[in-house]
Amino acid sequence: MIGLRLQTRRPRAALLLLVLVVVLLGLAAALGCIPAAASPGEAPAPEPAQELPPELARVVEAYQILREEHIDHDTLTAEQLSDGAIRGILEALEDPHASYLSADRYASEQEGYRGSFEGIGAQVTQTDAGLTVIAPIPNTPAEAAGILPGDLILAVDGVDIANHTLIEAVNLIRGPRDTEVTLLIRHAGSAGNESITITRGEIPIRSVQFRMLDGETGHLWIYSFSNTTEQEVRDALDELEDAGGTQLVLDLRNNPGGLLHVVVNVTDLFLDGGEILYEVDAQGNRTNHTAKGGGPGVDLPMVVLVNEYSASASEILAGAAQVNGRAHIAGATTFGKGSVNISRLLSDGSAIYFTIRRWYLPDGTQIERQRGVAPDGTPLEEGGVTPDTLIAGAEHPQSLPLPPGEDAVLQQAWELLRGQTGAR
Repeated sequence: MIGLRLQTRRPRAALLLLVLVVVLLGLAAALGCIPAAASPGEAPAPEPAQELPPELARVVEAYQILREEHIDHDTLTAEQLSDGAIRGILEALEDPHASYLSADRYASEQEGYRGSFEGIGAQVTQTDAGLTVIAPIPNTPAEAAGILPGDLILAVDGVDIANHTLIEAVNLIRGPRDTEVTLLIRHAGSAGNESITITRGEIPIRSVQFRMLDGETGHLWIYSFSNTTEQEVRDALDELEDAGGTQLVLDLRNNPGGLLHVVVNVTDLFLDGGEILYEVDAQGNRTNHTAKGGGPGVDLPMVVLVNEYSASASEILAGAAQVNGRAHIAGATTFGKGSVNISRLLSDGSAIYFTIRRWYLPDGTQIERQRGVAPDGTPLEEGGVTPDTLIAGAEHPQSLPLPPGEDAVLQQAWELLRGQTGAR
């Protein structure tokens, strides 16, 4: 469940930007017409391919020139060029969440849908600073090794990943269980770097933890939105009822998001009607998502806890609860990712991942982080869900869950809930 942000690519990918278009149009014959070597001096331009639209004819010209005159032309392969072209096409979109997955890497990404995957167990995203850990998954090798929310991953096994896309970097980090990977880490707020070696393991896919804080208050932490989350939340609400609980701290800290339809269904468990969000696609069409009402959590007094690593789907739940007046939101302003991304499978088993829609809260608020400059020249940044109550310390990275007595932010959210309900 990762939000993608594409880093600046090397010039080679941009140069080969549209070669893939040519290949997919089946112009193998045209591309194979390499002219004889020209005499010294000005080389004649290749004949444009008549099958291509005029604006794309130069692609064939560039391909022919490179195949003849590039110093490594005898080692260039169609796969190499097409992979570079796909990455160049995605870069040209200026879509911060776009990325390319080769066939084997796409197959690897699908492991998560089978209930587990092999790796270190950390949720990551790309930010302006680089590859950033949103949170380690609880009880995984990443957490045990000391990986923290907000950590920057600078290198993997000695490979600098500054110019890697999110998917490329993740694929370097993942690998078979019982194998080692060494990460160069810079902890949030630190000026120095630390090298951490982690033994990969099998990472189970579970998205919810629940516990009772006292005889009437439950603590439900949702740390991602996967295919099993709705049922896990329903089970937790049943557990709260069986324990005699009457109120809830719904914790979305360090939650990087997940599947849109899942968060809509989970939010519906807590809203007795009302709009959850709406989406706008590339054609300007609007799709509304509305709560049906009657869910098992609609009558529970509730505080929703968020932090700066609550992203995407978790911002939908928190924002919908806030706009509909359903719950008090506490913590720190959230991450700011408000787009719907999808992967499309290509004929060779590879895939492209890109943004197809943007989503908005019921009041029209767009969550996607926006950066600009104020009239006085001051950097301006907007986006995310701003809590009703800011809790000091909520913005600091930490692994969760902590024992209730050690989690000062949770304690303050709990006090807010007591204040609302008059609980003792």
